[in-house]
Amino acid sequence: MTRRNPYLSAALALGLLAVLPAPSQAASSGPSSGLDRNRELQACAAKAEANPDGAKADAKRWQEQGGGDFAKLCYALAQFHAGEFKAAGTQMEALVPTLGKDDPRAAASLLGRAGWAWLRAGDQGRAERLYSAALDKTPGDVDLLIDRAFARAEGERFWDAIADLDAALARDPRRADAYLYRATAQKALSNYRQALADIDHALELKPGDPEAILLRGNVKALGGNLPAARDDWSLARRVSPDSEWGRAAADNLARTAELAGGKGKDAGKDTAKPKSP
Repeated sequence: MTRRNPYLSAALALGLLAVLPAPSQAASSGPSSGLDRNRELQACAAKAEANPDGAKADAKRWQEQGGGDFAKLCYALAQFHAGEFKAAGTQMEALVPTLGKDDPRAAASLLGRAGWAWLRAGDQGRAERLYSAALDKTPGDVDLLIDRAFARAEGERFWDAIADLDAALARDPRRADAYLYRATAQKALSNYRQALADIDHALELKPGDPEAILLRGNVKALGGNLPAARDDWSLARRVSPDSEWGRAAADNLARTAELAGGKGKDAGKDTAKPKSP
């Protein structure tokens, strides 16, 4: 299951800036104004996604010019997009006491970003601890609950993941992604009826979603209904042939063609791991 995490997207750089304290509150020193620093961070965050090495060079120059902790955050974003997940997570954690000082939302934002970096680094336990720390700062945050659920599921703690998703959906029952992640956890626990019910909810909220259709086919296959599974895989391929879900569906169809009359207990390839947040 792909986690389409928004935390480090340059498209949401303004959202990041909105919850960080003003530079004068954030242990950043230098001659530039707060507005200048915000603009610099926004530009650097955008560049980090498209050109991580260039953003690193910019961040280093910015640090030399007095950019302080904002320049360090820019460098951490560039490290993330360069695939240096451990280094990025470590740096973001280190910035919490300053950039998150006296501002729980800013601290939670940084902790969540650090959690995503550690999750990409393959350390589900550390990611979960950071998400929990973020939730201590902003209890009940739906995005953080979903992120922690994803980390827990990556560590095969499916019941704990379901508990977080239950809490997220109680707060926001229109989160199609939460239904889909809960369906994936239920699938892992062989609770196929519950998984299908959650997929139906997700598709009501997001009709035609190829990821949900692919997952529905996989669950049906595991439940012994290969013909119905193949119908869903065919639909996913038609809806989004060039997406990772459409390609996975096509692969499932090819691999199960000779088993079309069987039960398909081994069918159902999930999507590829995400390449970017």
